[in-house]
Amino acid sequence: MKPTKPIRIGTRDSRLALWQAQQVQQLLAAHDIPSELVPVKSDGDLDLVTPLYAMGVEGVFTKTLDAYLLSDRIDIAVHSMKDVPVQLPQGVIQAAVLERGATGDVLVAKNDDYLNWEEHELHERIIATSSVRRKAHWWHRFPNHKIENIRGNLQTRMKKLAQEQWQGAIFAAAGLQRMEMTNAFTFELDWMLPAPGQGAIMVVCREDDAVVKEHCAVLDHRPTAVCVKAERDFLAALMGGCATPISALATLKDDVMFFEGNILSPDGKQKFEVEMQLAQHDFETAGKQAAAQILEQGAEAALMLIRKQKLN
Repeated sequence: MKPTKPIRIGTRDSRLALWQAQQVQQLLAAHDIPSELVPVKSDGDLDLVTPLYAMGVEGVFTKTLDAYLLSDRIDIAVHSMKDVPVQLPQGVIQAAVLERGATGDVLVAKNDDYLNWEEHELHERIIATSSVRRKAHWWHRFPNHKIENIRGNLQTRMKKLAQEQWQGAIFAAAGLQRMEMTNAFTFELDWMLPAPGQGAIMVVCREDDAVVKEHCAVLDHRPTAVCVKAERDFLAALMGGCATPISALATLKDDVMFFEGNILSPDGKQKFEVEMQLAQHDFETAGKQAAAQILEQGAEAALMLIRKQKLN
């Protein structure tokens, strides 16, 4: 069934968010489905001072678009999947997950000196990130470094990095690649496991909108959807959200899922890890299985520290 009018695509108004929404628009157009963009400024974009962990961060980049969706001002919303709470609002459902981009994190440094840094080095350096997860990973590897909060879209953060006396800042590789902002001093942090869903783009719609659900189904990339579901199930089973130092990455190869997950205490001093290989019949429960396994290792201690930090 063809839509009688263009599908209204809700998106944040940053360059990266608009790029993501345009990918959805192009994919719809390839199936002769007309659409139009509706840019919206989220609470997370309006407040660039408060650290994310202090903003009641669950859904800080998605709740404004959810409200637009539920009030019928847009038909679908496009999100960076790592920003989406594991529990969607009542009446909102996942309609599609696009094929995933780069999953990892990178350090954008002032020069190539990063190549000479050593784990647990005594020299103090200053790195910028507002992510609790990235901070925990960084302090686990470099406990003597200082970390500064940095907020804003990619362009704002890169400008801030150039202005400050920092040695570098941490970014998602997918965002920099999509904005063509990598440079000679962009270093892959292959030792830092990403946030669940990182690099994936999620499309949501109203649960009762059967026509839009049908149109969005053609956008869904099942291998990506299967992997990010496992990652988000792992996060949900461990009470996690966007502002928790919980990481996960699932990949598929020859009908086998390779799952890695970890939990760190906010200060980076404690780390619990899990690695699993799962057959296809276990894909549906992969995240929950991994969560159970990591809890058996004693990860509840790190979770208690996370809960304590959330309350303070």
